[in-house]
Amino acid sequence: MTLLAHHRYCDEIARQIDELRSLLISGADLSGTVPTCPDWTLEELVRHVGGALRWVEALVRTRAQENIPDDAVPLAEGPKAQGDPAALDAWLAESGRMVVDALREAGPDTKVWTWAGILGTGFWARRMTHEITIHRADAALAAGRPYEVGADVAADAVDEWLQIVEFVQRNKVNPDAQELRGPGRSIHLHATDGGPELNAEWVIELTEDGVTWRRGHEKATVALRGPLTSVLLAFYSRLPLDSPELEVLGERELLEFWLARATFG
Repeated sequence: MTLLAHHRYCDEIARQIDELRSLLISGADLSGTVPTCPDWTLEELVRHVGGALRWVEALVRTRAQENIPDDAVPLAEGPKAQGDPAALDAWLAESGRMVVDALREAGPDTKVWTWAGILGTGFWARRMTHEITIHRADAALAAGRPYEVGADVAADAVDEWLQIVEFVQRNKVNPDAQELRGPGRSIHLHATDGGPELNAEWVIELTEDGVTWRRGHEKATVALRGPLTSVLLAFYSRLPLDSPELEVLGERELLEFWLARATFG
């Protein structure tokens, strides 16, 4: 596994913000429920994304060595006016510029607090890239708009998600993740596009000692096949397994078991 370059993450954050903003200025219904995050409206999802960006910007800019509470981050909740797409768009645009500027200025190796114990700004560049990548998919699905993401970003998002599940299980922060154990069970993710140079295939093993994974093509208990973006969204529970572009081979119950228990904690 190879991480993307720091500037690539920064560029992608800026691009994803622009794509999300395009939904706001094109008349998407801010009060509409987000099907993949049913506790949120589209406006609440955008406020969540912008708030996360401002929180990370504060961590990076101040070189924080411990967490900064949300209520200590200026304008983290977004504009006071509700249902105002212009105000929400301006706030999101500023949030994006702030975090990208802070990350570019700091570079990937500046020490700063993270919840994963990896003291570096590179962690936050990657994490914010994929935070927006997935939530932009939520927004696009809610607004009935098409969704695309670069193959390198999508593959890295799968890698990062697997590392997060590993971290959560290793640190015993969520009982659901602890259930992802047991001998002789495995999941294979197989992207049918991207080409051999991307190597967009993964083997995930559920062992007695915890989850392990690697890139590669191997027989498994269950396999999920389809275009890389669709595999990514299904693996994040954003796309139903019955979607026509996806194919599940083998013990579907194991894949459903994983999806129900894989978590940020």
